[in-house]
Amino acid sequence: MPESDNVQRIPGYCALCISSCGCISVIDDGRLVAIEPDPSHPTGKALCSKGRAAPELVHHEERLLYPLRRVSPKGDPDPEWERITWDEALATTGDALKRLAGEHGRESVAFSITTVAGTSMQDGYRWVERLRQAMGVPNVVASIELCNFTKEYVFPHTFGVGMPMPDLAHSGCVVLWGHNPSSTWLPFGTRVADAKARGAKLVVVDPRRVGFATKADQWLRVRPGSDGALALGIASVMIDEGLFDHAFVRDWTNGPFLVREDTGDFLTGEDLGSGVAAERVAWDTAEGAPMLYDCATGSYARAGADLALSGSYEVQGRDGAIPCRPAFELYHDMCRPYSPERVEELTWIPADQVRETARLIGTSGPVSISTWAGLEQHSNSSQNGRAIALLYALTGSFDAKGGNVLWENVPVNDVTGPELMSDEQRQKTLGLDKRPLGPESIDGWITTDSLYDAILEQKPYAVKGLVSFGLNVLMSHSDAARGAEALDKLDFMVHADMFMSPTARHADIVLPVNTPWEREGLRTNFLVSQEAASLVQLREAMIESRGESRSDAWIAFALAKQMGYSELFWDGDKDAGFREMLEPSGVDLEELRKRPRGITVPLQTKYRKYAGNDGGNAPGFNTPSKKVEIYSETFRRHGYDALPIYVEPGMGVADKSGLAKNFPLILTSAKSPQYLGSQGRAIPALRRIEPEPRIEIHPDTAAARGIQNGEQVALLTPHGQLRVTARFSPKLHPNVVVGIHGWWQGSPAHSLAGYDPLSAEGANLNAAFANETIDPIGGAAPHKSYACQVMALD
Repeated sequence: MPESDNVQRIPGYCALCISSCGCISVIDDGRLVAIEPDPSHPTGKALCSKGRAAPELVHHEERLLYPLRRVSPKGDPDPEWERITWDEALATTGDALKRLAGEHGRESVAFSITTVAGTSMQDGYRWVERLRQAMGVPNVVASIELCNFTKEYVFPHTFGVGMPMPDLAHSGCVVLWGHNPSSTWLPFGTRVADAKARGAKLVVVDPRRVGFATKADQWLRVRPGSDGALALGIASVMIDEGLFDHAFVRDWTNGPFLVREDTGDFLTGEDLGSGVAAERVAWDTAEGAPMLYDCATGSYARAGADLALSGSYEVQGRDGAIPCRPAFELYHDMCRPYSPERVEELTWIPADQVRETARLIGTSGPVSISTWAGLEQHSNSSQNGRAIALLYALTGSFDAKGGNVLWENVPVNDVTGPELMSDEQRQKTLGLDKRPLGPESIDGWITTDSLYDAILEQKPYAVKGLVSFGLNVLMSHSDAARGAEALDKLDFMVHADMFMSPTARHADIVLPVNTPWEREGLRTNFLVSQEAASLVQLREAMIESRGESRSDAWIAFALAKQMGYSELFWDGDKDAGFREMLEPSGVDLEELRKRPRGITVPLQTKYRKYAGNDGGNAPGFNTPSKKVEIYSETFRRHGYDALPIYVEPGMGVADKSGLAKNFPLILTSAKSPQYLGSQGRAIPALRRIEPEPRIEIHPDTAAARGIQNGEQVALLTPHGQLRVTARFSPKLHPNVVVGIHGWWQGSPAHSLAGYDPLSAEGANLNAAFANETIDPIGGAAPHKSYACQVMALD
């Protein structure tokens, strides 16, 4: 379009999702008209279709622009609203929340906050979370169990930290396991493409042949939910053929620690009569004798010993001989039954390909790995994640050049306010008793299942109020019908969003949220490389907020003032909050405002930090043993298997009684490259590319059911059904069907109506999922491995 004399080209970054792609926003006479890549930015090489369509989002006619109050009863299928002022909305909300907290306790209110990974919540999350902490609310639905619990919170039980970023510029082999960055993280994806072009080997584990699977040296078409068996099988080949880093496993894991065969516990110094229960014991092969290890110092009694990783040993204890085996031997024993042939039976991946992949990973290092939602949403996801973590430990590539590396990060203060809530209040978190190592134990992140129980059944206590920031639970979480029933039973619900979503329609007060181009944002880590991790950037508001829409941060600060927490929010001065956050970095807020492309803090990557630097003592890993934990005492202490035992996915196999006959197929879900979860279907440019809800199905599977390519079909599960269009995908396994969640919005520009989120005639994938089989550790529902059937419509 022709540019006027009032055109501005403003550098910043797109804050629609975790990618945070560096971009130039083109403003013409106060209106956003285009978004362009900014190649000078470490994440600015390219932009996705969603980012380029941002002007249509910002100026969409259906955006919420004013605070609204419900004037029709709860449960009304077509609710009516009246426009109110911000003062009225804040007063009504504040009074309701204070009343509920006073009458029923602070735990009677819950929060829900949409993900920062797949929405524009990154600008507001820290402030909304601080509001929750200040209010003493111990429960928040944050969807972490469906997004990155395994990679961020199970991985630390092996390595002491969440999965670091791959050093793709130096990787010899890149493994993408349940992660398709072509659709979800473009700056990451461009670096994978660069690594492949440079000659790095590429392994992709995905039921679908999409994105980088089409370019992989090994594409492993895994049966949904069988990832743990695949990891154990690859590990078995690597160990049997000596294709692992023996020195790393011996020196930096707890693999040499002896495990008592009678109890399954680690042998301790106390068992040997030293009186120190915290000491562990390994077997010194040269001396033919036990050697003590001090967990406090992370050191053996004698440095440089050749410690046994295999074999059986009788160690003389204070009460007699104790039969023991090294933890690594027990891990190897667990892997042995998963021969390539057995793995083929379980995963549908050819045995020869399992061997080839093991040899590729074992000989092409350094190895980097990235997992994401494809691994998360199964009833066995946590132990599957542990199995993959242990497989990665075999490579010895952790924090090594070309492996997964802990970049040096810009130091900042945590302003989310965890210190504001008492430990006593935290212990009231719903589901904490069931999942002591789950999201509930980390920061009060609960499942919707727990929330619905507390609302509908008042178990273990009643939740009566909900403060919801953007999370469209009816479209993004399972059991949508039960969710709708629960929302309607609440005494009070306030929801902040850009559009009137199906979830927002159940609220009493709806607050209009603006877009990233209408507000300021601060990011101190762009993640994908050391250069990106060193950049601090303050993104300015590009245009005026439309109507009376406000940022999530503004709403959090305003509610804090309304409820009497203004002092905890720097008396309403968000800049003061920014300054406190930036204080350790030495970066000046005003200087940031003068430099819209940001400030790069001089940081240098240090590899293998666990081994120590500059001649200092080796700090080891941030685990109880200071070693990579192959055998997890923490898991064992909480009633879980210390080794990643493989368990079949609860709703993902066709051999369960009564299930196979009626629901012989496996339904998995995928992310659309055009949409962010349940957002964006009203954006004309995106709807033009992907106009209708669909499933992918193998042509032979469709033919057996009399289904033609492009015709509407019924997708059924044991829990519900929906109506979608069948699209043939010859590369799928014939027993696998793929769906995409999030369909509710219509598209006026294309004369397309919306979809009822609770109707069998609708297209809400999550209305067909239930919570009867969830991951016992993390609480994930099996959105990606669920029994189903597909039928032609009459």
